[in-house]
Amino acid sequence: MAVRHQLIARKPAAVWAVLEDCTQYGDWVVGPSHSDPQDGDWPDVGSSICYKLRLGRRELAGHTVVRRHEPPRWLELEAYCEPLGSARIALDIRPWGEETLVILDEHPLRGYGGLFHNFALDALLQLRHRNMLKRLAKVVEELPREAEAKAGAGRAAGR
Repeated sequence: MAVRHQLIARKPAAVWAVLEDCTQYGDWVVGPSHSDPQDGDWPDVGSSICYKLRLGRRELAGHTVVRRHEPPRWLELEAYCEPLGSARIALDIRPWGEETLVILDEHPLRGYGGLFHNFALDALLQLRHRNMLKRLAKVVEELPREAEAKAGAGRAAGR
């Protein structure tokens, strides 16, 4: 299991403003260059986004489905990419004073990733997560403070 954390110098509302915008996944997730809504109202449970993944010279279609959405604390996703299978990706968002601690936990569920899950795959995921969490922090920390306030107000009003 690949678990990694990142301290982000903004409040959880700013992190949620990025996580709830499915068009920004290509800005911080390592793999897809962009993402588009597919089904439902992201990030409601069951909603999904689609994207293309580049693996060397190959381009594969992928999609991600929300499995658990409990703002402002949890977002759990299942990412699919054939023929690789799927993976569970859990984001645990914790207030940390005036900052946010994000804990990312990913492991293969189905397909080849699940069959061949081993220490080497976890090591590769750790490298991917280090880059991905740094990118998430950069995107969040570059948000205007007004976006953070709007996101917090939207959730308080029952989004």
